[in-house]
Amino acid sequence: MLRGTGPPQTTTSGSGVGGSPAPGLVPDWILFPGWELITVLVVVLAGAYLSKYVVRLLGRPVARRFPRQSVAQTVLRLVQFGVVAFAGLLGARIVGFELGNVVLSVTVFSAVLGIVLAPIVGSVVNGIFLLADQPYEIGDMIELDDGTRGFVDDVNIRYTKIFTLENTFLVIPNGSIRERDVTNYSAEDERTRLSLNVLVTYESDVAAARSIIERAAADVDVVIEGGPDIRIGSARYPAGPTCYIESYADHGVLLDLRYWAKKPYKIGSVQSAVQVRLGELLASADADIEFAYPHQHLVFDDTSGRARVSVGADDSWSGGGPRRSPSDESFPASPDGSSPPSDGSSPPSDGSS
Repeated sequence: MLRGTGPPQTTTSGSGVGGSPAPGLVPDWILFPGWELITVLVVVLAGAYLSKYVVRLLGRPVARRFPRQSVAQTVLRLVQFGVVAFAGLLGARIVGFELGNVVLSVTVFSAVLGIVLAPIVGSVVNGIFLLADQPYEIGDMIELDDGTRGFVDDVNIRYTKIFTLENTFLVIPNGSIRERDVTNYSAEDERTRLSLNVLVTYESDVAAARSIIERAAADVDVVIEGGPDIRIGSARYPAGPTCYIESYADHGVLLDLRYWAKKPYKIGSVQSAVQVRLGELLASADADIEFAYPHQHLVFDDTSGRARVSVGADDSWSGGGPRRSPSDESFPASPDGSSPPSDGSSPPSDGSS
């Protein structure tokens, strides 16, 4: 007996994506070759456009919830990415795409995760730690361990962007910057303590030198002239310029000036202004103050041989006129009464002085 069969059934599928479109969402006239890709792109673009309005809508509430600008910006970026990702998944669902249709072996997945995703995941994890530890914030002036200074322009979960004082942008991955020493000049208190070493001679009036050096720093407008002590940790330091005796060095007395700048953004100009003012005060000061410089004393003894030195009003050679010949009558004779050699060389020394 023959068993009857119904008419053959046809199923409409995409171009190999791995599933049929969701029933009722896609009309038949749209099912042309390549419609899946176009549909997903349209839905993703719509989601990206919608994400901007969502960020604007949530901007103020997120800013009030997270006072730190870097954290608020990171949250808004995650919200924007979430909206776009949801639009992508929705587009994939419309064309009938399911995650179960993608089959990857464990080996391939592990290779992709280890080679491609590991650095990205590492940067993201370090970015989370940076946002939690709060070593710096957007707008802070920082200095790296290699001497690079600049202002933090952006901090996210992947990198930190620094606007350097040389008018360049420096982008550092969070995994790298967490391993470096970072000095923050404007974290909580923008006042910055600076120092200046001055070496004066031992013959100088050290007390007057210290007073003039302190006055030089106090006369600069951007330097804190005085006031209550400034607290750092559990210690307190004088707010006004203070000059200390650092050490008694080889060539003079080393003085150390400590003073506070009101802002850390132009440290070089502040230091230059203090030194210029110091030079002006020293030039007009009546006190006996002289900068020390390295110098040497040459000592001759009985092991140094014999040296002829002529001190008098005679026109001995000094480099500017004709040199006197050793055979000249005015050339002093040696102590033993012998005449000097005619060729101008010194007689051999017998070791006696």
